[in-house]
Amino acid sequence: MAGTGGSNPSSAAAAPKILLAKPALVTAAKYNRGPGGGGGPDDSNRSRLPSVAFLNLLSDSWDFHTDRFLPFLTDNTDFTVVGVIGPPGVGKSTIMNEIYGFDATSSGMLPPFAIESAETKSLAKHCTVGIEPRITSERIILLDTQPVFSPSVLADMIRSDGSSTISVFGNESLPAELAHELMSIQLGVLLTSICHIVLVVSEGVHDNNMWRLMATVDLLKHNLPDPSSLSLSHPQSSDKEIKDKIQEAGEEYMASPVFVHTKLHERDSAPGYHVQVKKALNQYFSSTSFNKPSVDGGSDPTPLDLYFIPCKSNSEYQYESYYSSFWKLRDQVLSMSGPSFSRTVSERDWLKNSGKIWELVKGSSTISDYCRTLQNSGLFKR
Repeated sequence: MAGTGGSNPSSAAAAPKILLAKPALVTAAKYNRGPGGGGGPDDSNRSRLPSVAFLNLLSDSWDFHTDRFLPFLTDNTDFTVVGVIGPPGVGKSTIMNEIYGFDATSSGMLPPFAIESAETKSLAKHCTVGIEPRITSERIILLDTQPVFSPSVLADMIRSDGSSTISVFGNESLPAELAHELMSIQLGVLLTSICHIVLVVSEGVHDNNMWRLMATVDLLKHNLPDPSSLSLSHPQSSDKEIKDKIQEAGEEYMASPVFVHTKLHERDSAPGYHVQVKKALNQYFSSTSFNKPSVDGGSDPTPLDLYFIPCKSNSEYQYESYYSSFWKLRDQVLSMSGPSFSRTVSERDWLKNSGKIWELVKGSSTISDYCRTLQNSGLFKR
């Protein structure tokens, strides 16, 4: 597992209840377990925990809220952060539930993350809004994000005049379509800054929109510290001071991406075809920060992780089943040794500094310049 330092047994023993189910759907007694798997903290501790109906890390106004999730975190320094990003309906929440270890056969237990239902599909709505966090008994922090390239997200934020109800840059008003695109970039930049592992999910093998988005994220992620950076302890640090800190530490931090292509048809499941897609993926990102040196010192870079999950509806599998593909992905993520932050940091400080990084993302001059370029291109008009 990707860790940030030695574990803290005393803090883990007193860990608040972990989150097991979708907020506002069940009572605290149903969605929490104690650190040993049974029971949990006493009633006095439970009374101090916020309602999980309000745990979303991002508000409707695109602001980061640390106080909602903070009571569920500890001073433990041995934890892993796994985020996910992708378009609607590709199975992001299902993958996160699998990594969590949710057993869908358990009667009466709702999944940690809501999954798309027939009603959601019929209403053309999305399940996840902003960033929804959960934490496991193994201290794995899971971040499920709202879909990118989502018509329902765009519909929720567009005014009658075509402008956006959400200010992605301060109080500046932008065309809704432009703001919608920038929101996806901002989410990607944040996840690659504060996570150890980021799952990048696409549907089928022919959709490379997520590849393009992550290439843009790599292009625009500049001068952003990781959550353990001491510069975040000083709110008045200038952009130059933050940049100098990053240069002192060496390479700019970048989470390890795991690319996942879901809902593959049988014709796209041949191993030989997967080899070609993996080769294309590594060539596509060969000049980006995702391209890491070989661990054995060889001249060839370490290949990027890419997984394929077939359609669940397939009753017969010539190559690999839907369930075995999910289990293989889960095992890989749980065993990965992702990049470590530059310094040891606790769960609580990770969250507080993640909020500060979000402000840096929203105030990024690099992303702002990219926004101006798109605006001046004439592609986004009211």
